[in-house]
Amino acid sequence: MASAPQTESESTTSPYLSGNFAPVIDEVTQFDLPVIGELPAELTGRYLRNGPNPIGDVDPAGHHWFIGDGMVHGIRLDEGRAAWYRNRYVGSSRLSDARGEPEIPGPNWNGNPYGPNTNVGAWAGTTWAMVEAGGCPVELGYELDTIGRNDFGGTITGAFSAHPKYDPVTRELHAMVYALPEWMDHVAYIVIGADGKARKELEIPLAGMPMVHDMSLTRTWALLYDQPVTIDIELAASSIFPFRWNPDHGRRVGLVPREGTPDEIVWIDLPLGYAFHPLNAYDTEDGRVIVDICTYDRIFDRDRFGPLGDGAFGRLERWELDPVTRTASISVMDERPTDFPRGNDAVATREHRYGWFLSGSADETDTWSTVKQDLSTGRRWEFDHGPARQAGEAVFVARDDARSEDDGWLLTYVNDHNTGGADFVVMDALDFERDDYVARVPLPQRVPFGFHGNWVSDRTVPPSG
Repeated sequence: MASAPQTESESTTSPYLSGNFAPVIDEVTQFDLPVIGELPAELTGRYLRNGPNPIGDVDPAGHHWFIGDGMVHGIRLDEGRAAWYRNRYVGSSRLSDARGEPEIPGPNWNGNPYGPNTNVGAWAGTTWAMVEAGGCPVELGYELDTIGRNDFGGTITGAFSAHPKYDPVTRELHAMVYALPEWMDHVAYIVIGADGKARKELEIPLAGMPMVHDMSLTRTWALLYDQPVTIDIELAASSIFPFRWNPDHGRRVGLVPREGTPDEIVWIDLPLGYAFHPLNAYDTEDGRVIVDICTYDRIFDRDRFGPLGDGAFGRLERWELDPVTRTASISVMDERPTDFPRGNDAVATREHRYGWFLSGSADETDTWSTVKQDLSTGRRWEFDHGPARQAGEAVFVARDDARSEDDGWLLTYVNDHNTGGADFVVMDALDFERDDYVARVPLPQRVPFGFHGNWVSDRTVPPSG
């Protein structure tokens, strides 16, 4: 596949277009990559991660990190081999125009020109690239080629989320969805069945158009985060990213009964702040809701174009929510810079013990470590990837014969500021006393800082052809 016409943007006025934030130019394919160490043979499938990679020249004065054409970086593991690495743009109107190709198939319900750039995963035997704010998912083939937009077979309006939550008991996906600018007065609670079709799309009135980045799920509730980052009309008239810090909006969480109606939502006020990503949530026997979540004091206030100027990482908090008294008790689990939490999906919606996080700073020349946290004892382990090496979000994959919640591996990409290169790495999630990787695979090019990804086993999505 030919590369889109593009120059690699380097700017002294936007940190989100320089260094390892800068987009890569080429779509690369490399087979039979070298392996340092030993890849676990049972890890047969693909590790995929999505992120923004703007096409063409970009105006640094108005560029926000969250805006940019989606690019998925993937590596396929095959019984101990690193079979291939690929990076591919997610199909979009912009990409088709840049390449002089026909529009990609599927309904573009709101005319969004961009390809989803925030998350990538699998559902109902297919691979999906996802984004928030109303973008429709784009289905990808096994080798990351774009198949087309897919609104779950026409069963949703078209808007979806980058952060659906999986219920391992019902085997459903749950999402809180907002759409800019189509839905100015409501969001939607969507439930997707194991067959890949929506069984529910519930409109929930919500004033002020807040940025609803993520949600949480328990066995009883779907949690809606209504936070003080809202649409700014003046910015909307002049900027492609019109959200900013708005403390007058207040902050609250809505406990939405999973089979209830909007008038049954229990709203609980919270101190000002903003959280992008929760780790997990669960119900207690006495009816409270526990949420472990990464919170920022503020975001998009001093820095309108990304998180660096307002604190690149948050802190880990535990919220105890009481639906009867409608009160919240908040405790800080760890003050140190923390975000991109991941856990074992097998314990989603019920009490968990462990979480894995990314810890770093606003300086990409610093080391960004992978952290393991025992939420029961408070013990914290840190995996140091080396001087000026920056890990991404670590994805937990349980061993086939796992004997505990933390018995598995962590997969991620690590960028090396010293060399300008990148590695795919496998860590032992159970043994954080170990100071080396289980396996490391040097990649043929760097992987720009991006967002989220997942491990997709060949048992979930088998190879095509």
